[in-house]
Amino acid sequence: MTTNELRSRYIDFFCSRKHKRIANASLVPEEDPTVLFTTAGMHPLIRYIQGQSHPMGTRLVNVQRCIRTGDIDEVGDDMHLTFFEMLGNWSLGDYFKKESIALSYEFLTSSKYLNIDPLRLSITVFEGEEGIAPDKESAGHWREHAIADKRIFFLGRKHNWWGPPGAVGPCGPDTEIFVERTGYENTTSEHILSNPERYTEIWNNVFMQFYKNAQGDYEPLRLRCVDTGMGLERTAAILQGKHSVFDIEVFAPIMEVVSQLVEKQEYYALSTRATRSAEEQSLLRAMRIIADHMRAAVFILGDEQTTEPSNNGRGYVLRRIIRRAIRYLREYRQNQQLYHLADTIIDTYKDAYPQLAEKKDSIVHSLKEEEKKFLTTLDKGKRMFEKLIETSASKKASKNLGAQKTNTTEDSQRNTHTLSGKNAFYLYETYGFPLELTKEMARERGFDISTQEFEQAAEVHKKKSRTIEHSSKGGLETRTRATTRLHTATHLLHQALRDVLGVHVAQRGSNITEERLRFDFSHPKKCSPEELAKIELIVNEKIGAHLPVSKTTTSLDAAVQSGAIALFTNKYQSEVLVYSIGDYSKEVCGGPHVTNTSELGTFKITKEGSVSSGIRRIRATLTT
Repeated sequence: MTTNELRSRYIDFFCSRKHKRIANASLVPEEDPTVLFTTAGMHPLIRYIQGQSHPMGTRLVNVQRCIRTGDIDEVGDDMHLTFFEMLGNWSLGDYFKKESIALSYEFLTSSKYLNIDPLRLSITVFEGEEGIAPDKESAGHWREHAIADKRIFFLGRKHNWWGPPGAVGPCGPDTEIFVERTGYENTTSEHILSNPERYTEIWNNVFMQFYKNAQGDYEPLRLRCVDTGMGLERTAAILQGKHSVFDIEVFAPIMEVVSQLVEKQEYYALSTRATRSAEEQSLLRAMRIIADHMRAAVFILGDEQTTEPSNNGRGYVLRRIIRRAIRYLREYRQNQQLYHLADTIIDTYKDAYPQLAEKKDSIVHSLKEEEKKFLTTLDKGKRMFEKLIETSASKKASKNLGAQKTNTTEDSQRNTHTLSGKNAFYLYETYGFPLELTKEMARERGFDISTQEFEQAAEVHKKKSRTIEHSSKGGLETRTRATTRLHTATHLLHQALRDVLGVHVAQRGSNITEERLRFDFSHPKKCSPEELAKIELIVNEKIGAHLPVSKTTTSLDAAVQSGAIALFTNKYQSEVLVYSIGDYSKEVCGGPHVTNTSELGTFKITKEGSVSSGIRRIRATLTT
């Protein structure tokens, strides 16, 4: 059964049981501000789980895209993924444990649906704790479906309890469904947690029957809900008799390209080999990480809510996984570009997710830009990392030698090495190494990193950079001659946009690198080629007019009264800087700027596209 068939069969089953299909929500959760990405199908339904009526009724079903990075270190094994699809069904005050378990059992075992031998199923339920009884009810319902006692396991909160998204809210026990992989023995009573290579969790049914109040007590809920989630890729691997999610049909074209990129050996032959050397195991893990991380990056970039690589929030997660994939590829190929893999991923998923094909150009562009940016510093950064490791190891050896002579310190008894958090921040700031990437490289060399020292170094840097961060334009990654020129050009671009499109245009974001500017602005529709050509012409005319750039200091009120554009008034101090470019542009801004537009060169718009509803984005360059 292919993944497309599994999606359809799941939806059809629950729709035939009076469930209504709901939309596949964005990867950026709108209902749960506590998380950066949608990690489960319940995120778009928080308010309905908490009691609000859903317009589609009390029985719901969907397929939800999810991003989880909590298990990112496990990616590369047989079953963990950063991006995955979750099949889910919900009862909002309708059916509860008995019906939920019956529906799951029927879908899994019926010959009309998945046709999994019931003897392959194992179950976990909540063992209870002080104040909360064991979930004997769920165990009893599983026994009604002939699941033997030796295949029902009572586990604690870590495994079988779903907590509220915040400090208070709905919560309750869950029951998890495991399937033995190919080659099972149906007489086993082995504990499922003792052999993850053999038992795979594919479905989790959460029973929200309590409300955790502000005092930490659990009260019975009046409206009891069911929230379930079945991993699409894991279930497909079981149905296709594959040992790994990376071996299923949807990954086949992706892994084929990865095999070509690393130029080592064909993935499937390596994955299905009975025994592998340590070198082959490392290669296999690297190939899977590359495929997983690039697939996740494509889906994040192709989402309805645009996320771009950056050093904050969702953008940082995106940057981290892209750069981690690049690093693994560079271990095997020095002259290969990873962004080419995006074409295959989009082609593989375009039928199920047509928005990927619609945003293909912007997805590839973002990946290409991020890869280009990282590759300019990756090799230098790795060399610096090795120097820092060598220096730290030498200091450790000297310290241990002194300790052995005096025998007055515990350090001589320990064999741990620590790379300074300040050094880790230096790699981050200078070479673009995310902290997690440096941590991973350090672990491979037997080193720890002080996260606290890293954060302290980051705070010191932030204080030094506060005037730059306060700038209303913001977005400068460095303060160099190139970024100063591009930053000045954004003033001309902003005014030209208002001249051509209308005074409703207002800046909504900016990001400037050494190579280009990116400018987000409010506008309800796509800019026509004629409009873009006119905007570009105006900017170049103002550059050619050799207009002086002047600066004054005044109050915010006086700046606004003088006609200066001031968009982020809640961020300004009582005294502000106003930059004027001749008589053409005047904005409240923190700088930096050139002294004359003649220093800018030729302005060229390279791309215009949508960011979100009512927000457009222009990318542009300057050439001398």
